[in-house]
Amino acid sequence: MADHDLVLVTGAGGMGRLVTERLRAQKVPVRVLVRREDDRAAEVRALGAEVVAGDLTRPETVAAALDGVRRTYFGLSVSPDHLLAATVMATVAKAHGELDVLVDMSQMTVSQMTATSTAESHQQRLHWLAEQVLDWSGLPVVHVRPTTFLDNPLFTALAARSIRENGTLALPFGTGRTSPVAADDVAQVVATILRDPGEHAGKVYELTGPRALDMTEVAQEFSKALGRTVTYLDVPPQWWRTEVLANAGLPRHTEQHIATMAQLHRANRYDRATIDVERVTGKRPLTVEEFVAVRRDFYLG
Repeated sequence: MADHDLVLVTGAGGMGRLVTERLRAQKVPVRVLVRREDDRAAEVRALGAEVVAGDLTRPETVAAALDGVRRTYFGLSVSPDHLLAATVMATVAKAHGELDVLVDMSQMTVSQMTATSTAESHQQRLHWLAEQVLDWSGLPVVHVRPTTFLDNPLFTALAARSIRENGTLALPFGTGRTSPVAADDVAQVVATILRDPGEHAGKVYELTGPRALDMTEVAQEFSKALGRTVTYLDVPPQWWRTEVLANAGLPRHTEQHIATMAQLHRANRYDRATIDVERVTGKRPLTVEEFVAVRRDFYLG
């Protein structure tokens, strides 16, 4: 591809790593902005990506990272600095003035929020505000709003623990329905947009798994994937937060975010399913069974 197709990806871990892998597989030139030189930086460099050190909250390093860039993926892990980073990116990119597209990693909860709603987590509020800032900037922004990830601790580490202990999926979701999406599918959407921005600028894509399930149905998907019976155990929300989530070793900001996600699941706020993954990539998203099956050893220990 031409030099002017250089893509800036923020972060060498998580979604940043997945997006970089997909772009490099298509020989797209990628620059990855990292906080520090570490093993993750070395891994994306081994993929053929250029690596630069910087900080999304520092305008001078963002400006240096954007030099020569026309396409950008903006995303970072759950962080109280999310709004500051988004504001810095919008401000610097606006001055930069040469972007064809900026893909913003948001959250689907934003679609149900208002300027004054209070039921959401601090992280979800930051995403809502960040979308406003990016929209006000006038940049060619695409908001990608995934629902909860299958890769989230709710469906991975915490699920694996209870499955090993007593064969249950122990979560406080009540009868709420959910349609979690795999990070791999979300990364493919992002990479597809960055590779060919086309008519994507200005659009919002809400990404889910193929269908919404209640937790009994989710447990059945786990059972089929693992070859053993897994049942859903609805646990009291407060007990789950103090006895399970509080012992997971997460930062307080992240813990509050996951606890709120659990509350919103119980309130059926995640009962949504879209075809946006397939609309953008041409492929249907992974089912819960397919996601779990390739991680069988992780769940069974």
